[in-house]
Order: sequence, then C-alpha cells, then structure tokens
Amino acid sequence: MRNLSLLQRFKCVDLSFPGTPQCFSIRSETGTVLVASELAITEFDPRTQEVHKEVSLTAEEYLPEDGSGVVVAIQDLPDQESVCVATGSGDVILYNLNTSQLECVGSVESGLTGMTWSPDQELVTLTTGQETIIMMTKDFEPITEVAINQDDFGEGKFITVGWGKKETQFHGSEGKQAAQRKATEVQPALPWDDRKPRITWRGDGQFFAVSTVCPQTGARKVRIWNRECVLQATSEVVNGLEQPLCWRPSGSLIASTQRHPNKHSVVFMEKNGLLHGDFNLPFGKEQVKVKELLWNSDATVLAVWMEDLKPGENEHPNTFIQLWTVGNYHWYLKQSLHFGSEPLRAPACVCWDPEKPLRLHLLTRGWVSYTYDWGWSTDRSHGTDCHDNANVAVIDGDKILLTTFRQCVIPPPMCAFELQLPVPVNLVTFRSQAQRTNELAALTADGHIYVYGQGGGVENGGVPGVSGFKVISPPLVLRKTYRVTMDQEEPLTLRLLLWLNDDLFLAVAHGRYFTRLLKLSPSDSQDSKDTLEIRSDVPVDGFVISLCHSLGNGTVALQLDDGQIRKVHMDSSELSLTEWKDSTGNIINFPRPCVQTALCTLSGEEHLIGLTERSHLYIGDSLVASNISSFVVYDDFLLLTTHSHMCHCLNLSTLSIKGLQSALSSDAHQNDETVRKVERGSRIVSVVPQDTRLILQMPRGNLETIHHQALVLAQLRKWLDGLRFKDAFECMRKLRINLNLIYDHNPTVFLANIEMFLKHIDSINYINLFLTELKEEDTTTTMYPCPSRSASSSVSGKGGKKVDIICDALRSTMETLDPQKYCLCILTSHVRKTTPELELALQKVHELRVNPPSGSSSVSAEEALKYLLFLVNVNELYEHSLGTYDFDLVLMVAEKSQKDPKEYLPFLNMLKTLEPNYQRYTIDKHLKRYRKALHHLSKCGEEHFTELLNLVKDQRLYSDALELYSLNSEQYKTLSVAYAEHLVEQQQAEQAGLLLWRCGENARALQAFVSCTSWRNALAVATHIPLPPEQLALLARDLADCCLLCHVLMPVCWQDCEEAISALIQGAAWEEALRLIYLYNRQDIIETDLKSALLDAHNNQTSFLESQKALFIRHKNRLAVVQELKAKARLELFDEDGPDCADAELYSEASSVLTGSHLGSKYSRSNSRISSRSSKNRRKAEGKKHSLKEGSPFEDIALLNALTQIITIVDKMREEVHSLLKALVLFQFDGAASSLQRDYGELLQLMETALPEIWTDNLQQGQTPLTGPNSTANSIMASFQQQRPAVPQQDTEALTAPKMRIAVKWKLSILK
Repeated sequence: MRNLSLLQRFKCVDLSFPGTPQCFSIRSETGTVLVASELAITEFDPRTQEVHKEVSLTAEEYLPEDGSGVVVAIQDLPDQESVCVATGSGDVILYNLNTSQLECVGSVESGLTGMTWSPDQELVTLTTGQETIIMMTKDFEPITEVAINQDDFGEGKFITVGWGKKETQFHGSEGKQAAQRKATEVQPALPWDDRKPRITWRGDGQFFAVSTVCPQTGARKVRIWNRECVLQATSEVVNGLEQPLCWRPSGSLIASTQRHPNKHSVVFMEKNGLLHGDFNLPFGKEQVKVKELLWNSDATVLAVWMEDLKPGENEHPNTFIQLWTVGNYHWYLKQSLHFGSEPLRAPACVCWDPEKPLRLHLLTRGWVSYTYDWGWSTDRSHGTDCHDNANVAVIDGDKILLTTFRQCVIPPPMCAFELQLPVPVNLVTFRSQAQRTNELAALTADGHIYVYGQGGGVENGGVPGVSGFKVISPPLVLRKTYRVTMDQEEPLTLRLLLWLNDDLFLAVAHGRYFTRLLKLSPSDSQDSKDTLEIRSDVPVDGFVISLCHSLGNGTVALQLDDGQIRKVHMDSSELSLTEWKDSTGNIINFPRPCVQTALCTLSGEEHLIGLTERSHLYIGDSLVASNISSFVVYDDFLLLTTHSHMCHCLNLSTLSIKGLQSALSSDAHQNDETVRKVERGSRIVSVVPQDTRLILQMPRGNLETIHHQALVLAQLRKWLDGLRFKDAFECMRKLRINLNLIYDHNPTVFLANIEMFLKHIDSINYINLFLTELKEEDTTTTMYPCPSRSASSSVSGKGGKKVDIICDALRSTMETLDPQKYCLCILTSHVRKTTPELELALQKVHELRVNPPSGSSSVSAEEALKYLLFLVNVNELYEHSLGTYDFDLVLMVAEKSQKDPKEYLPFLNMLKTLEPNYQRYTIDKHLKRYRKALHHLSKCGEEHFTELLNLVKDQRLYSDALELYSLNSEQYKTLSVAYAEHLVEQQQAEQAGLLLWRCGENARALQAFVSCTSWRNALAVATHIPLPPEQLALLARDLADCCLLCHVLMPVCWQDCEEAISALIQGAAWEEALRLIYLYNRQDIIETDLKSALLDAHNNQTSFLESQKALFIRHKNRLAVVQELKAKARLELFDEDGPDCADAELYSEASSVLTGSHLGSKYSRSNSRISSRSSKNRRKAEGKKHSLKEGSPFEDIALLNALTQIITIVDKMREEVHSLLKALVLFQFDGAASSLQRDYGELLQLMETALPEIWTDNLQQGQTPLTGPNSTANSIMASFQQQRPAVPQQDTEALTAPKMRIAVKWKLSILK
C-alpha cells in the first residue's frame, strides 16, 4: 500500500550540443550522462550542467556531416573505461574515456539495427540489416552469427505424448466448441510499428529475447535464446503484439504490449513463449502507441513511454510516461508525466539509473535533461484521537483507493471506497489538523488540487433504498477543486504537498539551481475563489527532498538532499527558515539523506527521525539502528520493523537516544513486551489511533493485523486510568491478557470503584471469568512490568492476600447491589478464596432451595448447584456438604453426583441415629477434620474421654486438646502427662519437664530435667517436692559438673537471697531465679515479682519486635526507592557527553560514590581535606556522611548499615526469647507465649526473605575483573577501576549481607 513520492528533480537547460539526441547511457561511477547524436558523443553532469567530454563522430567520417547518420545504441563499459557506440551504417565504435580516442572495432556491411550488452558486459549482441544476430565477446571477438527468423520452435519445444485427440480433451470454460474452432488468423504488425528488432537480456545474463517482424506473416514474434545463442523457444501467435520488449531483471517475465480489438494491454510472457498475465492501459484502443517499456533495476517499477497516435492542435502528438507497480497481482498506475505536444519538450531518450533503482533519467529533443528521484511512501492520516479512521490512500491512476482501518481491514487491491478523479493522481496528502485528519487533498497530473471531506452521506449511515444495511465507512465527497497560479507546463512542477488547515497549503516547487518553498492559500477574489495563490515564496539553498509536520505542536521541518534539516517558521505572513538546533544550541543535520522522515518528542525534546535507502535509522545526527525496514511514530511510541523480522514498539517518553540504540542493538530480549516476531519482509502500514491494532503488509501484498503487546498494555493502562473497565476487559479477554492486571494496575482505585466495575462489565459470565483468573501474583512486576512504574506503586492499600481482598470486596458489593442477580458470582467469590469457603457456598445454595427467589433474573438452587459442581470436584463438594452437618444439603449434592445411593444412604441413616455432638465427631473424623472432631468429642462427656485420648495420641493434637479442658481438671493432667511422654520420645525432655511440673507431677518432672541435664530446673523441682537432704545431696553430686555456678552465687544468696532473686529476675535469668526461689522456700516471690516480671518482659519484647519490624520495612522500602532513583540518574549520566562525564562508565552500580561527576557529593569532593583532619573530626564527618536523611548522597549506604544492624540485633534474641517462652509456659501463660513465638518467627521469616532482595548479586559487581566476549575496553577498565579501594571499609561491609543463625533452635513445639 505504498505510493511513489517525488523526492527531487534536477533539470538541465541551455545544453547547446550539436545535433539532436538519439540515445544515451548513464555512467554509474560518476553519475554523468553519455549522449549520442547524429554528430557527436557528449558527456555531461545533469546536476551541474558541466560538460566533461565531447567528441565528434563526423570528424573521422564515422557519420556523415549532413546529419543523416543514425546511432542505434550507446553503452558505457566501466571495466574498459570506454563507451561503445553502434551506428546504423554498421560501425561499432569504441571511445576511450581516458585518451578521448575513437576506434572502430568492427563493421557490418548490411548495417546495424540494434546493439545490446549482457548485464555482466561479457557478451554483446548485434542485429544486422540482413536480420541476423551476431554475438561477440567483450573484446569484440565473434562467437556466432545466426538468422533471427527461424522455422524451428527451439530446444524447449513442447512434447505431445499422443493421449487422445483434441476433440476429446477438456477445454475448460471455453466449452466443447473450442475443439471445432478454427485456428486464429495471423494478423500483420500494426502500421505504426517501426519494424525494427528489439533485444532484451534477462537479469542473470543467461537468456535474451528478440522481437522481430516475421517476413512470412508480417506479425511480430518473440524468440528466446540462451547465452550460447541457441534458440530456446518461440512465442505463440499473439495478434496485435507491438514493438516494446523488456525482460524483468529479477524474474522470468518478458514485458511487451498488445493491442486488442477493444483495449490496449501490457502483456507478459514466460521464457517458453507463453503469455502469463497482463494489465490494461488507461487509454482507448486507437489512442496511443507505446514506444518503450523500461524496468527499473530492482524490478519494482515499470515505466511505459507513450505518445498519441493522432496529432494534437499543433500537429504534434502528446507524450506520456507512466510508472506502474504491482502488488497482490494488481497493477497500479502511480505516476503520470504529461509532456504536452510541444516537439522540443517531448522525450527523446528515457532510461533508469543502473545503481539507484528509483532514479529516472530523461532527455528531451530540445536538449533539456531531467533527473527524477522517487521514494516509497505510505500516505496515511496522522491523527492521534479516536476521530481518526486510520486512513491509508493508494494511488491507482485516476482513482484513489482509500481504506479506513479503524472500521475494517480490507486487503489490496480491494479497498473501503474509491475516489474517482478526471485525471491521474500523482500525490495524496491528508489534512494535518486535529479531528479533521480524515480529509485529504490530491494533486493531479494537470496541476490541480482536489479537496475531499466527510459528510454528504445518508442519515444514520444507512444505504439508500435498502433497509437493514449500514455503511460502516462512508466515502469522502469532493468539496473543492483548486488551480494553482503558477506555470505548470512541465510535469511534476509541484511536489511534497502539506495541507495544514482550511486555507493553508505548503508545497515545494522546482527551481533551476534550488527549490522553492511555497505557501498557498485560496484567492481573496470572488471571481477566482477556486484558485490557490502563492502567499509566500521562499528560495531554499539546496534541493528539498522531504517535508513533514507535527500535529501535536505544529512544527514543520524540511530536509535537503545532503541531509541538512531546516525548521519552517510560519508565525508571520512570510515563511522563514532556520537551522535545526537541539536544546543546547548545536546545529543538527542528518549524516545521510533520508527518504522517510517524521517528527517526534524524545525525553521532552523534539527530534526529527529519518530512514535512509540503506535502512539506517537516524534521530538527528545519531545513528540508532542499521537494519530498519519501516517505521511510524504514533503518540509516544516509535514502531519499527527490522530486516531480522522483528517488530519493536518503543515508548519515546521513557527512553533517551542511547536507550533506543541499546533497545535496537539486538533482538535478544525475546520476552520483552516491546519486541515481537513478524513475517519475513513485513512493513508497517498504519496504526489505529486509540486502539491496539497495528497493520502490516507482507511482501506479496496481503495485510495482517497484529496487536503489539506494548501498544495493548499502554492502551489498557489508559483505559484503566480513565475507569473504562468494559473497554479494558473486552480487550484483555480478546487478546488473552491476564485479567489480574485490572486490579494490579492500581489496587486502591479498583477497590474504590468496584461498583462502577460491576456496572460497566454487567455480565455474570465476565465477572466469573475475572474471579476465576485471580492469583496472588502481581502481574505489574512479573508478566507486564511498566518501565515508568515505581517500585512501590503497585502495593495494595489493604493488608492480606490479594485474592481474598478482591473476592470479599466484590462479594460485599454484589450482595448490596443485587444478590439474586449476582448469585453465581457470589458463589464464585466463595470458591476462589485462598481457602475455599465451600461450606458457605453450599449454605447459600441450601437457602435458595428453602426460599426460592421470585425475580426474573434470579437463579434457582438447581442451577446454582450445577454451577458449583462446575467449579468444584463433585466428591470434594460432597464431603464439604457433609461437613455442614445438614443432611438435606448432603442429599441434594449427592443426587447430582455419580454416587450410588447404596453407598451413602446407609451411612447417612447411621449418622442420624447418633447423639448430635458424637454425630458431628463421627462426620469430622470421616472427613479427617481431626481438630473439629476433637472439639465435638470433648462435649460428649467423660465416658468418651478414652476415645478422645486415643484420638489425641494418634493425631498428635496435644496442644489443641489442652485448650479444651480447665487447668485443674483430671483430664488436663492426663493429657499433659501424655503430651510429656510424647515430648520425651521426641528428645524434648526439658519441655516435657515443664508440662509435668506445672500439672503437679513433680517426681516425673524431676526425671525429665535430670535426663536433659537441666540442673537449675532439676534442683528447683527437687526443692519443691521436697526431697530429703540425703537424696538432694545425692542429686547434687550427680549434677556436680553443672553446679559450679551455684557455688559462685551461694555466698551472695546467703547474705541476701531476696536481693539475689530480684537481681536474677531483672536480668531475665528465669531458670536460676526459679531455682533459688524453691531453694530458699520463697514461693511468695513467684506471685509478687516473677509472674508480673514475665508479663512485663513479654510486653517489652512484643513492643520491641513491632518497632524493629516497622523500622525494617520502612528502611527496606526507602532503599528500593533510592536505588531506583540512582539507577535513573546513572543512565542520565551515561547519556551525557559533557567533559565532566568522561569517566561515567567506570562507576560501579553498587556504589553511590560517583566522584568527579555532578552526581557526586560534597563529601566525595573533599576527601583530601577530611583526611588531613584529626581522628575525632574524621569520625564526625564519617557519621554525617552516612546520614539517613532523605536525599543525602550516601543514603543507600546508610540504609544498608541500618538494615544490617536491625537484622543482627533481632537475630541475637533467639536465646533470650527461648528462655522467656519456657518460663511463660511453666506458669501457664500459653497465650502470651504463643503470640510472642508467632511474632518473633514472622519477623525472622521476613528478614530471611528480604536478604536476597536487599543484597542482590549486582551489589558485588566490580569485585572481580569483567572479561569475556561481550566485554569492551571501557567495561574491562571499569571492572579494574572498581577493584580499587575507593570505597571505605564501612561501605564495603554494608554491601555484604549479614549472616543469620538459622541453626539455633528457639521454638517450643508445645505452642501453636
């Protein structure tokens, strides 16, 4: 869907050369033109008009002086540095460009009618007046001479195997009458045929074709010969075949023209001589004759050179050149050049440039040279709002094929609608004005501008006279036709048209040595209101090749043929041009001229993007990538396709030029949302504004619509920010984007607008789909990370698990709005919780069965249960229904399952006969819900205590069982003894002793303490029993090794035992204090001091843990923010090229000490002064340096030090907390002990989890030299630089994660 856009035109006049031009050739090395006339050979430069060489052909009598000579061909031979010329008299002349000498290398008596060199210039073929072909080498040594007209078909003659007769063969759509049809009568060549042979070579030089008039029939035939001049094939009979002949450089098609009784066509032949496709010329059957067909070097454009058969008003025919391209098997007329009927303006020679595929050279009979440079362009509308229909216009002769991609994607050559014009179109431009970008203007071959706008259709988009149909894309209607008040006798006088607003056009016109920038607007006169007058005419020093406009800020920029960029100012009535400068005042130009340009805003600064013919993409003077096939700028995005078949979508608002270079340097990041694979050769056609669709065209011409993930996510974020939940949900559902993004994008906003979410979605199925996709993962950090999103912006405003929060919030809102309508969604919210609430869901189903709703939108119990069975396995649901102890509900679920009634009815009947508590115990035990079973069994009386004890021992539910009985009951004592026995088996004798001691089993407690050598507890229990002095002494001797400390404290205790016990309590030495209490029979201290001290210690520890936890989380979050800010600042530093950033690559990512840069602090600049101070001052300065004040230069190091200190302090509390837990359990403060153990465990777990997040691997980067295949000189130097001890020892320690003593056991298993 591309058009040909004229980039520039060079015109040479005043070429006073002798004679009239007959043929010419292009010297690709110098860009000069070699022209042969009937008198001389001339070489000149078409850009400067400078004549390089001129040699006469009449001086040495190669041609007669009267001007009657004919030059049939001229060819530049770069390898021989010569020019070969063939004359009609039969001479082959070699002109040496170095010595300017003429040499006749051969002569044919019968004369020459043509000369063509092979593409590799190794062979030359000559056609003679005797209708023979002479093949020679490049040194003009004859190889062979054969007759052109031969009766034989050639080596490729078709073979008939003799199966059946013609009458019995299948003839397709022609029917059986084709068998009886007589052979077509051969018609002679047309009267205006020059009857000269034409020779054309295939691109690889293996074959050439010759078109001649057959002497027997008088008709033209095409014969194909191989490189050895052996006939291969002869064309079939083609009546009306004309003289033009040109073999497509890349391909097997030979182009010629054929005149039918009712049309005039360009036809194509294969190398076997059979016809293969055609297209019609837009002229009548007897209107024009085709002089030549010319393929460009890459076979993308076919030039058709024609002139009228009938003379015009001045007795001279009109001359035309048309440029045709093909796509999806359809031929498009892209450019029409009308040269009028003036004889001197008519082209005498036309050819394509051999090096630049889209450069056309033309020389008129009046010695005026034209050089046209075209470029490919996609004419699309440039709107960025939802009013723009993503229009793309394709020129096809006198029609504009318009497709509106917002409404429909129609593959070419079809389109949404056509605009028919009276003359061929050469240029299309869309209006560059907000909300009116669907309107377009067309510049035709006769120099008129046709303006099309919206409106004028049937009301409501209906089809006139037809009911039930609607026009999706209403066609544009012609509003005005303008004529430009300037001389347009030459073709393509105006080009690069921009339509800025209602009355303002910008265009570029050709000058002799420069181009002119024109400001056009309608005339003020009523008589000529359809005329565009030139309001401002600014000469541009150079040749303008591109003109672009920014819709956002109205900037207009133009580019010259040497890459210079100019900014167009339209503030006043006169246009003015200035050099393009960046924010620092530097002049910016493209290093190479670009064929496609666009304006964009990058990091807040406006830039011009350009793409060269060699696929180099430039932003200003910076090369961004070298493998780009197409690009488009849309809103804040730059979309590109590469020759490695990838499509990039880059957000310009978050990237710098170096960031773009890095993103496009390789396609290695396959999982990045900015990159995706596309089909080979894909090119960008358009982007649908405010949508997610990107239209690509394949090499064969068909279209593909893709939804680039970067575009999709950006649009979804816009919709979610605007609370357009329905648009976002439908897009995510269609494109399979995880629905968790609706919540994760901004949890606080979502929870505050749940009612709006439900009303927008308004679909039970969609709400259920959203609930079933919920998971605990934060998709904004894993699946769809946003580059501009901060580290803490996605944290939920509420504590708890994400899925539970959403389910509870949705359920409460739905129950408020309409519980009957949202019944199924409410069930889903119960089932989808982290711990599924199946009992509650079943209870709601049971309520529906007991009290059926009466509303029209309500759901019956059967439907609800059926839906619940869809979400949950039927056996699991049956068990949960049994767990509700509601047998009606159980039966309702069982009926929907595949269970046999013989299986569950006896069991249910048996349960109904049991006492309620024992019944529930039986059900819970059946469902393996042993804790609930234990709870119900404890209510069944003492007769079931033995069964309870067995259940506790089997399932090890000792802690749960102890909570069910009072402390002084026999059951509590029995359970404690059983628990102690279990702990002894588990090698936890000390905890067993505590349990036995507190339930009064002192003797067994003493045994437990002795077995684990807990000497303080053992002596305390022994004193408490009390043991006789002899046994106590014996026990003391057994524990003699552990009683050394007792001898140390004994003198103090004898002096004042109460003071010693008080000191031990204050020092949290609980076991020793308890031993002395029983030793000196001071049990009164337990009630007065010890228990209160234990509770105070518990409260203090809890408060301390809470404060440390809050401080840890605050420092951790702040560290993440600081590291993110420093990473951004470091990228900005690397992007700068100032003198103070020369060593930017040597800075470590881990260190914030950026000495020598403007990120460095005042401290890093004054190290020499600090080192000269006293040690006290150094310590003071070091303390200030590591300040936790926000914004300080070394805040990250200070935060790491603070976090290390918190972790170390908390980790050292393991023994202290263990001792306190034992004391609390001994005195039956189980609740306080459980809460302390839980809080301390959670804090330790939090710190263990955070260690790899805080002290990441890249903090240690630079500790070892970085080498390898991906290293550069700068990176290796940076790694060695980072090894230097530039960072203080304290900072280095902060970069190392602290070690936690995970092996220390501090928990009590008897606590929950």
